[in-house]
Amino acid sequence: MPRLASIPMIARAFSPGAWALLAGAIVSTGLVASRTTPRRADVEMWTFAALHADLYRPVVERMNRERPDRRVGVLLLSKEVLERRMLSGFLSETPVADLIEVERAFVGRAFLGPPDAVGFVDLTDRLRDEGLLETINPPSFGPWTNRGRIYGIPHDVHPVMLGYRADLVEDAGIDVTQIETWDDFERVMAPLMADHDADGEPDRYLLGLWESDPARIETLMLQAGGGNFAIDGSLALDRPVNARVLARVIDWIAGPGRIADDVPDFTGGGNKLKLDGHAVAYLMPDWMCSVWRVEIPQLEGRVKVMPLPAWEPGGRRTSVWGGTMLGIARTSERVDEAWAVAKELYLARDVALAWYEVADIITPVRTYWDDPIFDRPDPYFSGQPKGRMYIDLASSIPARVPSPYYKMVEDRVRDAATELAGFARARPGVTRAELEAEAASVLRETERRLRVRIDRNVFVSDPPAPRAGREGAR
Repeated sequence: MPRLASIPMIARAFSPGAWALLAGAIVSTGLVASRTTPRRADVEMWTFAALHADLYRPVVERMNRERPDRRVGVLLLSKEVLERRMLSGFLSETPVADLIEVERAFVGRAFLGPPDAVGFVDLTDRLRDEGLLETINPPSFGPWTNRGRIYGIPHDVHPVMLGYRADLVEDAGIDVTQIETWDDFERVMAPLMADHDADGEPDRYLLGLWESDPARIETLMLQAGGGNFAIDGSLALDRPVNARVLARVIDWIAGPGRIADDVPDFTGGGNKLKLDGHAVAYLMPDWMCSVWRVEIPQLEGRVKVMPLPAWEPGGRRTSVWGGTMLGIARTSERVDEAWAVAKELYLARDVALAWYEVADIITPVRTYWDDPIFDRPDPYFSGQPKGRMYIDLASSIPARVPSPYYKMVEDRVRDAATELAGFARARPGVTRAELEAEAASVLRETERRLRVRIDRNVFVSDPPAPRAGREGAR
């Protein structure tokens, strides 16, 4: 009875408006509770790119229609969020998505630790047993291989050519078939550096390149047989080949015979400079073709591509820039089904060819390279069969390896390039020999400082290699 007597007191404690809000809350709670919860995906995939998600969506919808008992879902996350969620799950051994699409710049952090701590499923045996090691372009496995084991299916090849303003070059009567090496490039293209308006500056530069862009610098080092890391994954900045390339790049940017200027990508200002012909040529991986097509449509029919000039006669005429993989998380409870979905999204012919149609990206699946789609004349690139030109270079891309320290080293390479550019600008008559000697010194000190940090990790530290072996294939 005392409890019943207290009800009027409780009623008087609330205003009519409060009771209305309370009643609404009770009704809405009941409605929410009565709703059917959408079915969670049986195989969930994370991706970091909206274009990827859009292209996968119809494939996923078809798979879900054909297999209603196995629902596949794709979640789009920003790179930063995907990386944090992935690494948090790997380190705490808590569930993440079954399939994770990872970009080269941050995949290495997944290998920061002993082999049994790697959060991805080892796919090496599956790839070998199904003949995919031979079907897929071998160099494309490099960024996803750690300690000899492969943890991802490669999405791409990303060979690099030189994109150039064909209208400017051909109007000047220049024949690019005479260019085999970077020495040839400087000599043959020199007439385009004329100063017709007599303002003391060339009317245009030959290259869009700057010391603040370590991705392009690494691309050129890789082409020459160098790079930030050795093939075993150890830090390898301090190599003569890297010093030679860095010295040449800085000579182009800040030396007495300067031929390059800063023309940034993905900006309105940079696109205007490209449209104006401020620089003639640019490093152009296959994916960059789509960027130009979308962002600078006015250049259609005025652009062409050609193999990169080699660093020496008979040398490599391409390089590589960027890359993405699809891996299976070790915490997945449906590894076999995730593997089947991964192959459908990455290795099916229709998806592989769609990537070229939508984004100019050539497939790493070599059995599709004979498809006539790659021979189509491309109006944007002055009718060239651009796809075939990239495929002809695909097997020649340089080898790469992942590293947990990729981003840290890339930042330090940028600092080294900036330091060397300052050295050049302070010495107007500096020679390439002097730049190379200084580049060797700067890279040696950069590597020394990086090693102090890297060697703290007992799982991935590596002792300095003997000097005779550091040059590698170079």
